[in-house]
Amino acid sequence: MMTETMLAERFHAADRSISLEEIPIPHPGPGEVLIKVAYCGICHSDLSLISGAFPARVPVVTQGHEASGTIVELGPGVTGWKEGDRVIPSAGRPCGKCRKCRRGAYTDCLDLHLMSFAYDGAWAEYHVAQSAGLTKIPDNVPMDQAALLADAVSTPYAAVVRTGHVHMGNSVAVWGVGGVGAHLVQLSKLAGGVPVIAIDLNDTVLERAKRLGADYTLRSDDPDLMQKIEDITDGRMIDVAFDAVGITPTLRACVASLDVDGRAVSVGLSAQEIDGGPFLDFNLHRKQIRGHLGYKSQDIAMLAEMLSYGRLDLTESVTKVIPLTDIKQGIDDLKNHRGNPIRILVKPGED
Repeated sequence: MMTETMLAERFHAADRSISLEEIPIPHPGPGEVLIKVAYCGICHSDLSLISGAFPARVPVVTQGHEASGTIVELGPGVTGWKEGDRVIPSAGRPCGKCRKCRRGAYTDCLDLHLMSFAYDGAWAEYHVAQSAGLTKIPDNVPMDQAALLADAVSTPYAAVVRTGHVHMGNSVAVWGVGGVGAHLVQLSKLAGGVPVIAIDLNDTVLERAKRLGADYTLRSDDPDLMQKIEDITDGRMIDVAFDAVGITPTLRACVASLDVDGRAVSVGLSAQEIDGGPFLDFNLHRKQIRGHLGYKSQDIAMLAEMLSYGRLDLTESVTKVIPLTDIKQGIDDLKNHRGNPIRILVKPGED
């Protein structure tokens, strides 16, 4: 028998505080389902809302947007789903009003409502999600790894495949191989990138990047960094460089490393300014800078299938699992990089 309330983390925009509260269990409306949350990741964008770097959209909201769980209730009009289905909710809802939505291009919505920012997320025992955009989890895929697919892996996947257009034979470099960067390394290798070079200041995460598929690892503070990249690539430099940090020096280094027609893809976020280098070098060599955020819902299904077939291994991506009652500690651990986490997962309730 389901109780009437549930435990949930709540972010209060007025003073940017978080608390654990008992709130009513929501019920799905038309086209929605109620999901009993199995796992939900802690992401740097969650920290950005708390710090104020991301503006709050609503006064109070439950955070958490990388979730997996089981459907326990169907709203009116839902077809194709049943109670007991294991699913991943999409982390965004189209506004339904902008010119893209009016044309049916919902995945290109100009005012996408983001889960845990514009509506309640999944740092809670239950979560209401739209049935459109759900991904069914294959039977052989663990629920903890499935939770990673909604953003932690799908955003790097879309950066590699959709924005970076990495293909077989491309030389790839990744600046910053923490959570997002580690998956950029894995997915660039799967896409056929060769060589794949991981670059960071932290020797521990560089060792991990090597285990995850990097062909070479370099320190970003090495004064001979560009020469070493040139030596590794036999002078052809980098076709696609990813900045997973999002600060001026790392993007500038990405651009400097590019070959003719090379692409620098900015995945990390900050308020710092973009620097593409001298016009003469940038234009003469037809270099490009591309911004990237998010993914398409179908990307999650592709990744779930890759997990199911053993093409993708995310066992090392689950750094640790904590109960919802320890959410403040989990946030602090991620903020201070304790244990160099790829992902800390929250487990709201018992199985």
